[in-house]
Amino acid sequence: MTRTELRASTSLASIFALRMLGLFLILPVFAVHAKTLPGGESATLVGLAMGIYGLTQSFGQIPFGIASDKYGRKRIIVIGLILFALGSFIAAAADNIIWVIIGRAVQGAGAISAAVTAFIADSTREEHRTKAMAMVGASIGLTFAASLVLSPLLYKWVGMGGIFALTGILSVLAILVVIYVVPAAPSLPPAQVSIREILAHGELMRLNFGVFALHLTQMAMFVVVPSALIRFVQLPLAEHWKIYLPVVIASFVLMLPPIFIGEKRGKSKQVFVAAIALLLLVQVGMWLALSQTQLHAVWLIALLLAFFVAFNILEASQPSLVSRIAPPGSKGAALGVYNTLQALGLFCGGALGGWLTQHAGGASVFVLGSALCVVWLIIAANMKNLPRRSQVQAAVV
Repeated sequence: MTRTELRASTSLASIFALRMLGLFLILPVFAVHAKTLPGGESATLVGLAMGIYGLTQSFGQIPFGIASDKYGRKRIIVIGLILFALGSFIAAAADNIIWVIIGRAVQGAGAISAAVTAFIADSTREEHRTKAMAMVGASIGLTFAASLVLSPLLYKWVGMGGIFALTGILSVLAILVVIYVVPAAPSLPPAQVSIREILAHGELMRLNFGVFALHLTQMAMFVVVPSALIRFVQLPLAEHWKIYLPVVIASFVLMLPPIFIGEKRGKSKQVFVAAIALLLLVQVGMWLALSQTQLHAVWLIALLLAFFVAFNILEASQPSLVSRIAPPGSKGAALGVYNTLQALGLFCGGALGGWLTQHAGGASVFVLGSALCVVWLIIAANMKNLPRRSQVQAAVV
């Protein structure tokens, strides 16, 4: 990669990671903290507070993506970060669950995912795009890992309000990164297809369903997992990082060889499908484990490790594929649709996870995850062979 490509990829990946930090920092602690808030005794409202971010993201992704195609990536990213900061400060000042929900909704309205990933695609050559998108996937994974470690500690030091305020301050700093660090955007070709064609594109539809299923499963899991760690491992919330940190680091070590080997040998589809199958096994395993009255901690930790391996492979692979398959001049629109489905998955995972936990118990969350993974596995098994890094875009459309 050239110096400009590397600078664009790393700086934009850091901004993407910041946006995800606003989501991830609350996952390990919010379900427990919410019980201290007026209205927090309702698991449904807790799930809504966790997932509403994704719902408002879903409304904004396509308009923001199309606007970035038309008006430029940087301008749209800055607008999104301003909204994100505003929502963070609203949530920081909240004294009941309803105001947390409102703050999270405003946070989510800063729907910059499509603009950021399209910017990366614009700024990198085809042969290096998988690397650049893998940086985004790695930044998300590292942010997730950091949040799992830092969140209980930050919660102990500054409370939930302090966590929200911190994400607001960091988003303001990210605006400066966009303005002064991110290289100028290359000129964009004129859009050649309509949004209707993007929505009807078969291969893009498969990836859109996949990201919906992946993030619904992730969000729903973490409505349940913190309480499961307290129940089965007898580990207080502030010490959950002792499990998350080694598990996430190990998952990164384990996920890299399959991705690199799949790219090099043209076996990316097989790696992709295998990761979905592993995710399915995790959901079934979690369902069986949480149905027990007693569970050895080793089984829960092993399932978490397998989840993170599958999640990291899938999270790193899919945005790159969308950018490579999308028609020229419409990457922002295509990634807008993709990120809309990602955001809907986050919302549905939080809302359905909370509702199922309240009405059918935590184990039922993984029945839903298993069903989604079965459908996704069938869809992915019938997709075209995934393009190698050296293949031209026209070969896969």
